[in-house]
Amino acid sequence: MPEITRKAHQAERLVAIRLRYCINTHLDERGLTVPPDIARAVGLPPAEAVRLGLEVPLAGLSPSAGEDRAA
Repeated sequence: MPEITRKAHQAERLVAIRLRYCINTHLDERGLTVPPDIARAVGLPPAEAVRLGLEVPLAGLSPSAGEDRAA
């Protein structure tokens, strides 16, 4: 994969990870941590909530993680 394409893909992937983290944090703060609860909250069939892949453990993660490594 050309270097520019690889960097663009990596940047898009990082944005997607950050967005998923924000969504998970928002849902977790509201006590919505399992797909059936998420599905009811957003009006999706339970199978669709599972497909979204939002059930990601947040233990040990923080928004500031990795900031000290950015240089």
